[in-house]
Amino acid sequence: MLERLNQALEHLESCLDREIDMAEVAGIAAVSEYHFRRLFSALAGMPLPVYVRRRRMTLAGADVLAGELTLLDVAVRYGYGSGEAFARAFRSVHGIGPGEARRTGAVLTAQPRMSFRVVVEGSTTMRYRIVEKAPFRVVGRKARVPLVHEGPNAAATAHVESLDEQAIVRMKALAGREPEGIFSAVVHLTGSREEGAEVDYWVGVATGPGTTAEDLDALDVPAGTWAVFDNRGPYPSSLQELWRDVFTQWFPSNPYASRPGPEFLRTQPVEIGAETDSQLWIPVERSSGSAG
Repeated sequence: MLERLNQALEHLESCLDREIDMAEVAGIAAVSEYHFRRLFSALAGMPLPVYVRRRRMTLAGADVLAGELTLLDVAVRYGYGSGEAFARAFRSVHGIGPGEARRTGAVLTAQPRMSFRVVVEGSTTMRYRIVEKAPFRVVGRKARVPLVHEGPNAAATAHVESLDEQAIVRMKALAGREPEGIFSAVVHLTGSREEGAEVDYWVGVATGPGTTAEDLDALDVPAGTWAVFDNRGPYPSSLQELWRDVFTQWFPSNPYASRPGPEFLRTQPVEIGAETDSQLWIPVERSSGSAG
């Protein structure tokens, strides 16, 4: 899979001076566009659109300093319909406008071309199973919170602490399907996985379709497949590392791709840093190619 990902990045690089068809790029990697974006973000540590913008502005910066094209010509070359839009993108990467950069010969910021390779560590094993589920409903309470990649998520913690005893009792009475008991669910609102991107964060239980309960929200989950990972370690760092390892190690080594859908986490509330057993559910589908 890494070889195909690198071929996709080679193709993306050739398209920086025109509109990029991300579905075509993902097709070269033999995965869906959704999975390609998520896999790239996990491997690269930045969302795909950010990388594309930085690469474009790296090339544009060289053209600006060369002085052979007008600034408008440079803007058009890299897909910007106006000088103002180009200047904003240029400044977001280089910290200076293109006109000023040309006049002063300023020091600019370069985003190197990216490629992926395998680093064999040989010390980590991942326990998982594949679960097929019929349609079901999550009943509980939701809040909109920002993504936090490292350390505690204060907004998510505040949501959990806001649950009253009556709501918890009602949820426990409705539980009876996997994931078992009370768990959290994350529904991503956009394709971005940047730190601070907003998600719907649920605390609830899995019930049958159509189940309702007073004062509780309901999330209908279509039938689908989940990869379920068991984990034990200090909370929450081991879970954040597990999520990263799923995308950087498990997906490239297995014939599955991520798909849209809620991610579930079942864990017992513990003190920060305490050891705990957890279970992470990631929505997946069989990929169109082998995992080689």
